[in-house]
Amino acid sequence: MGDRPFRVLGVQQIAVGALNKEDLRKFWIDILGLDVSGTYRAESENVDEDIAVTGSGPLKVEVDLMQPIDPEAKPAVHNPPLNHIGLWIDDLPAAVQWMESKGVRFTPGGIRKGASGFDICFVHPKGNEDAPIGAGGVLVELVQAPPEVTDAFNRVAAG
Repeated sequence: MGDRPFRVLGVQQIAVGALNKEDLRKFWIDILGLDVSGTYRAESENVDEDIAVTGSGPLKVEVDLMQPIDPEAKPAVHNPPLNHIGLWIDDLPAAVQWMESKGVRFTPGGIRKGASGFDICFVHPKGNEDAPIGAGGVLVELVQAPPEVTDAFNRVAAG
């Protein structure tokens, strides 16, 4: 697949969910020592989250600790507990166009601004008749990497 017009640079975030994010904080904050860098709440996404981070600068990784605002509503951000994985992409529009041409299924909404301010879109966990390739049961967020992230990953790759 040498014709791929984009690169996956690295992990941008891991999003985990529980009915009560305090249960998540006990492990990720109290035990592992990640720092809370912010919060995010969106009724339309049924999410109340703390944004924890590890690392620094452009290679920082978020761990989003999510709980549903309404446990009976959708989306159920706590089910499954590993909600999604976010990947830095160096050219998100090219990636989406290429992946769609290969039969990858995306969730509704297309490319849009995400909670962290970057352009994002989601690969659906499962394929369907129209787009038979899903992400093997895992929701995957593709995140447009800003120049400083791309530069940092290029420096690391150059060794």
